[in-house]
Amino acid sequence: MLRTRIAPTPSGYLHHGNALSFLATAALARAAEGSLGLRIDDLDKARRRRVYLDDLFESLTWLGIRPDRGPRNSEDFLQHHSQHLRLSRYRQWLDQLAETGQVYACSCSRRQIRERSPDGRYPGTCRERGLPLDRPGLAWRVRVPETRRVTFAEWRQGERQIDLYQAMGDFVVKQKNGLPAYQIASLADDLDAGINFIVRGEDLRPSTAAQVFLAGLLNAPAFGRALFWHHPLLLDRHGGKLSKSEGAEALFNLRRCGPVPTGWYRQVGDWLGLNVSGSGLPELIQMLKPLVPELQRL
Repeated sequence: MLRTRIAPTPSGYLHHGNALSFLATAALARAAEGSLGLRIDDLDKARRRRVYLDDLFESLTWLGIRPDRGPRNSEDFLQHHSQHLRLSRYRQWLDQLAETGQVYACSCSRRQIRERSPDGRYPGTCRERGLPLDRPGLAWRVRVPETRRVTFAEWRQGERQIDLYQAMGDFVVKQKNGLPAYQIASLADDLDAGINFIVRGEDLRPSTAAQVFLAGLLNAPAFGRALFWHHPLLLDRHGGKLSKSEGAEALFNLRRCGPVPTGWYRQVGDWLGLNVSGSGLPELIQMLKPLVPELQRL
């Protein structure tokens, strides 16, 4: 059975790009008669706000999305589902990763990396320094072979290959503050939840490749067999990626104006080559059914 999830971050008010991604994920899950989970990525506790958590749940209700798994409200999330309640689990994965010999400690700051690498990719400064992994205040990076190409299955497009070294270089798996980095935490959460279909924006293809690579190192082949769909991004008026804000695109502003805009359903349909009228989520689900036989085999 298809098992998927939506995984917002409570570091700001959600915008309509988030809403379209949620609608697409929920509609595909329902069309394939699968299971939809809600996971909230709150490792960055300093930026987490109760008002952002409340906004998230209010937005899901407004969108008509009712996950099958995960927190029911902000209080339930804080008491039972926060990623900070899973730190010991993430440490197990990090320890297992360290045993592979493919991680090394790094003392470089972001400023130092920018000075040495104009494109922001880590230049490998600490690769051979042999800094101890147990020294406080150091990040852990995973060693990515320079010729490593990662392959994964992209829904409706077939096999996709990413040159991981060119895309990300040696990426961080443990932050200097001791917390797991996004790539290892997201992978651990998806593996433990049995996720086999992941919907993300196309800007996260390198992250998908990084997590498939990590799954290989950790002898967790199930993630490598998952199916992925990286949908197009919505851009702001300057041509940049939409970010969480309090502006006109924030969902809390749009909720005050009435029901979900019909154009959003048409936009999801456009992503998938469907002529959706925009009458609502049930219509979108019904029109997706002919597209999901591959998903129903998961």
